[in-house]
Amino acid sequence: MSRPSLTISGYRALRLSHYSLLIHRRGSWVAVLLSALLLLCSALILAAGVDDLTLWGALRAIFGEGSRMQLFLIQELRLPRLCAGLLSGAALGAAGCLLQTLARNRLATPGVIGIDNGATAFAVAAIVAVPISLAPSALALTGAITAAVLTLALASGSGARGYRFIVVGIAVGAIFGAVTNLMLARSDIDAANAAYPWTVGSLNARPSQAIWLLGFGLALGLPAAKLLVRSLNLMRFSDNVAIGLGIRLQRMRLLTLLLCVWLTALAVAVAGPVGLIGLVAPELARYLCARHGVPLINSALCGALLMILADWLGRSLLAPIEVPVGIISAILGAPFLLWILLRPLKRSSP
Repeated sequence: MSRPSLTISGYRALRLSHYSLLIHRRGSWVAVLLSALLLLCSALILAAGVDDLTLWGALRAIFGEGSRMQLFLIQELRLPRLCAGLLSGAALGAAGCLLQTLARNRLATPGVIGIDNGATAFAVAAIVAVPISLAPSALALTGAITAAVLTLALASGSGARGYRFIVVGIAVGAIFGAVTNLMLARSDIDAANAAYPWTVGSLNARPSQAIWLLGFGLALGLPAAKLLVRSLNLMRFSDNVAIGLGIRLQRMRLLTLLLCVWLTALAVAVAGPVGLIGLVAPELARYLCARHGVPLINSALCGALLMILADWLGRSLLAPIEVPVGIISAILGAPFLLWILLRPLKRSSP
């Protein structure tokens, strides 16, 4: 039976047999509040729409109770879209937290290493050449992995803080972006319209296979990333201090990058390039947690919350016209980005 032990400022220590666990009090309360807010917003989003349902009716429809129209609205349209938003937002938020901590730079996001543009290029190619429902998502995943492998290969021997990796990623992303524009310029208007959501990010009509794959990947990647948090906390110090504390820097950097690529590639394969989620979510999580440690789980929760709220705004503001989630996140994220850049910092951050 667990019992409290060791009083450390800001922490609560639990001991179970020969094992002990330090829990950050504020971070834990933030995670609980974010989880409750996420559940509440998810329920309200399921019920809201052009054809509004009661909250109870929407919850009953999830379990197969209600009229045919209610079941169709919830199980075929709104619930898959909500799941896609929750999972992709969580993956992007966690990936952004990992990359910002690794690069010790608040502006480092998965989009800067070419993953978004690689996925977009392959997805656009799939729409132009392979008219199969799963092809865009499958090839987007392939494109994201291809861009990441190219960046890793070209940036081999990168500097201590990974600056070369980021610069090479920007170059690889620019190449894929140019390829995407070339394909769109040479395609007919119908193909260009079909490919448009993949160039800005959208959650509309995502294939169920891609959503299940993202859920499986997140279930594997998030716990694996959580195991690295202790080492990532130490890596925020100088390299000499981290090595003196027993951190194997090269191995940790490689593992962190691989997890970042894994989470981002799966998210982009579902939602497309929604870049600012990976930038804003970790910063918001650090602010809520008083900039203590590496808020991986809270970054994932913030990412999921921001994604579903941005998607709901895109569906509601100009209904029945839908604004893609990538555009809404850019409109709302840009002022937030200016705020986090211009406000004074009380302590250092990654």
